[in-house]
Amino acid sequence: MGFALLAIVALALLVAVHRYVWRRFVGDTTAAGSRLRRAGTVAAYVLPLLSVAALVSGRSGAPFWLQRVLAWPGYLWLAALLYLTLALLVGEAVRPLLRRLLGRRAATAGAEPAHTPETGRAPETGRAPETGQASEPERAGAAPATRTAAPPSPQPASASAAFASRRLFVARAVGGAAAVAGLGTVGYGTYGVLRGPRVKRVTIPLARLPRSAHGFRIAVVSDIHLGPILGRAHTQRIVDTVNRTQPDLIAVIGDLVDGSVADLGPAAEPLARLRSRHGAFFVTGNHEYYSGAAQWVDHVRELGMHPLENARVEIDGFDLAGVNDIGGESEGQGPDFGRALDDRDRSRAAVLMAHQPVLIDEAVAHGVDLQLSGHTHGGQLWPGNYIAELSNPTVAGLERYGDTQLYVTRGAGAWGPPVRVGAPSDITVVQLASKQA
Repeated sequence: MGFALLAIVALALLVAVHRYVWRRFVGDTTAAGSRLRRAGTVAAYVLPLLSVAALVSGRSGAPFWLQRVLAWPGYLWLAALLYLTLALLVGEAVRPLLRRLLGRRAATAGAEPAHTPETGRAPETGRAPETGQASEPERAGAAPATRTAAPPSPQPASASAAFASRRLFVARAVGGAAAVAGLGTVGYGTYGVLRGPRVKRVTIPLARLPRSAHGFRIAVVSDIHLGPILGRAHTQRIVDTVNRTQPDLIAVIGDLVDGSVADLGPAAEPLARLRSRHGAFFVTGNHEYYSGAAQWVDHVRELGMHPLENARVEIDGFDLAGVNDIGGESEGQGPDFGRALDDRDRSRAAVLMAHQPVLIDEAVAHGVDLQLSGHTHGGQLWPGNYIAELSNPTVAGLERYGDTQLYVTRGAGAWGPPVRVGAPSDITVVQLASKQA
């Protein structure tokens, strides 16, 4: 019942937002019955349908080629809708100011006295200036010229037309500026994703790390999100970027894929070329459990990566542990900190790979020194970071919780719209530092 109510509210909000966007971009700026209005109205119906189709096609088992056809326009429209709406809301504050300014200019222009263009004097009326002398016709005995009153000007109609013209100008100016701002933001955010993640470096001191492990470098990669939009070329960019950093170890922290091995296996193949001194390790994210987690765990193993399914390995100077994502609880494969950490030597430093930051409390309870997480995308689309803060202890970056530090990467890809605004994608090279003398 609660889900149905939420779906109804979301649908009503989606309809209201599309109605508002149509009105500002189409209804206020085009003539009734014009081709532009008809085209805009058709788009207002087709684009949201494409977005809904893109969202449900993967879960409904649609052919992968159809998912790819729907994904680009459907997901991009969701991002465009967000930023076009935000730009229009800003324009609502500008709109009355612009109307007032244009109204004042029109009133000032209408109040100017009429002058003849040649001399700047008032036009002749047949009467002499106010000097007490008669005009030439009067001195000659001629009857004074009969002056006919000028016909009344249609001032109300002219004022109404002028107001309508100003209103149309303001609607088109604000709508045009909003379109440039909104679509420009989406375009730049899309370029940032397709360009590939940038390398971010952070040094994290660990109290129990021995001097022998000082300077150990872990390349942290999360949220690659291979799918109908981000494919093999995206994977290759990530692999090339990671290998250039020459890390000692690679940690792939979940949400690798949005689809099955059958559809996305070829897109993941470049991961076999990841190179580091101690290899590449993998833990599941919630999206793996939407995509066949068991098959993907087997497949990444075939690609040369080492899955840590509630398990631990000893690395030079510290323990590296990994737990399954919370999403695995529905399959009886959720996180098990006991299996991963209970029997370890507590004198050694422990680094934990856990997809979701919300597992930090369990990490603190089990004496973990550093938890590496992703999942949040840093919010991905501003102001999504404020929403992400509601359900995550840390959205991006490094924070301390008791004796445990939590580092959250923004991720290397994007879910849904291939767009990032205010949360650029990254691959983080974490350099461990020893506090021991």
